[in-house]
Amino acid sequence: MITYFARALGAARAGTVAAARAEIVHLDEIEGKLDAAKDDYWAGQTRIQKQAVAAWVMFADGQRDEAIAAMRRAADLDDASEKNVAMENKLVPIRTLLGELYLAAGANKEALVEFAASDKVMPNRFRSVAGAARAARESGSVEAAKRYYGALTALAVGGDGSRPEVSEARTYLAQN
Repeated sequence: MITYFARALGAARAGTVAAARAEIVHLDEIEGKLDAAKDDYWAGQTRIQKQAVAAWVMFADGQRDEAIAAMRRAADLDDASEKNVAMENKLVPIRTLLGELYLAAGANKEALVEFAASDKVMPNRFRSVAGAARAARESGSVEAAKRYYGALTALAVGGDGSRPEVSEARTYLAQN
């Protein structure tokens, strides 16, 4: 499931919607098998991931409002789902994906709200903190941007490489 989700998400975000749709077919098959086996938890997780990918496909197809609504449904479903230790280290929190979709749509203030909510539930996830920093910067929230960029550089201390998000954080902090 996670492999198909990752491939579908990557394809959708790269704008190759045909490839994303092909991976969604695999997620449909997995969901069907899990439903038949009465494995409600994993069928539900597959449904959430499928909904998230479908939202990004809609966005790639130019259906901005529909994509945001679909992604919000996926995030709300994820929030309401039973938690399982196997899913605590998700590839990416679904609410973070909603934040990223808002960023891509230019809705920076809405993005910041979603990243902050994701960070509250799953603290210190690099992608969530980086997204929050960028959303804060883009929306003109200097203090929030400084706080998130500071948190991002703290997360990267001792890292073995130079990620562009960390370089961006250092530059922003040096200038503000």
